[in-house]
Amino acid sequence: MLSSPLPNNAHAAAQPLQCGRFTLTFERPLIMGILNVTSDSFSDGGRFVAREAALAQAAEMIRDAADMIDIGGESTRPGAPPVPLDEELEHVIPVIEALRSAGVPLSIDTYKPAVMRAALNAGADMINDIWGLRREGALDAVRNSACGICVMHMLGEPQTMQMQPVYRDVVTEVREFFEERLRTLTSGGISAERICLDPGFGFGKSLIDHNYALLAHFAETQPANSRFPLLAGMSRKSMLGAVTGRMQPVERVAASVAAGVCAVERGAAIVRVHDVAATSDALKVWQAVRAAAHPVLTT
Repeated sequence: MLSSPLPNNAHAAAQPLQCGRFTLTFERPLIMGILNVTSDSFSDGGRFVAREAALAQAAEMIRDAADMIDIGGESTRPGAPPVPLDEELEHVIPVIEALRSAGVPLSIDTYKPAVMRAALNAGADMINDIWGLRREGALDAVRNSACGICVMHMLGEPQTMQMQPVYRDVVTEVREFFEERLRTLTSGGISAERICLDPGFGFGKSLIDHNYALLAHFAETQPANSRFPLLAGMSRKSMLGAVTGRMQPVERVAASVAAGVCAVERGAAIVRVHDVAATSDALKVWQAVRAAAHPVLTT
C-alpha cells in the first residue's frame, strides 16, 4: 500500500537534554504542563495561587501524562506588570519543594536570577527564561548547576513587545538570535547538552503574520547543523483566537491542541500546554498515524 509521506519526525533527532536530576530523550514528543501560581495569568489567573490548589493541579496534569511541570509565579502576558521578588518567591518555592518527589522534571518560568537560585536550591530541574539569560546575573545563577535551560526569543519586553513588532524575516532573525545565545552560553560555561530553544510565540510577534510564519517554518528556527530540542508554547494564546474568533482563552483548547500537533509535525520536541489530557490524546493519534505510515518490518 502506498501513502503520502508525512513531514520528517524531526523531534526524534533532537539530542538528549540534561535537565537537573533527569536526562530527557525524545523518542516521542514530551508534554510540559503549565502551572501558573499567579493572580493575573491570561488563561487561568488566580486559580492555582493557593499551594494546595497548585499541588492538586500538578497531580492532575501528571496523571494526564505530563512529562514535565513548568511553574510560574509571574505573568509575562503582554502588558503584564512585574511581580516583586519576594512575592514571586512566596508563590513558587513552596510548590517546587512539595513537588520535588513527584517523579517528573520541574521547570521554573522566571527571568530573575534570585528566583533561579532559590528554585534550583528548592529542587527545580530547568530554568525557563523568557529573556534567554540576557539579564545581568542570570548566567551566573545557572552556570554551576546541572539544570536544563530553555532559551526563548523575545523582541522587546513584556510591557511593550506587542506594540507593532517589526522583522525583516522573523524565522531568520529568531534563528540568528539562537545562534548568538548559543555562542554566549557555551563560551560562558553552559554545556550544549543543557539547552533547549523556544521561538517565543506571542512574545514580540504579530498575531498572524509572525506567529504563523514561525509555526509553518518551525524547524528552520534551529541553528544549522545542530540538534537542540525545540519547545513550542502556543497554548490558549491570542494567535489562536485571531484565526478562530475565540476571544476567551478557555475557549481555545481545540485550537491549542491543533497548534501543538502542527508544531510536533515540524520538529517540536516539547510542547508547553495548559490542557495536558487533550494534548496527550492528540499526540497518541498522531503517533499511531506515524506508525501506520512507516511500519516496522519483521522477518
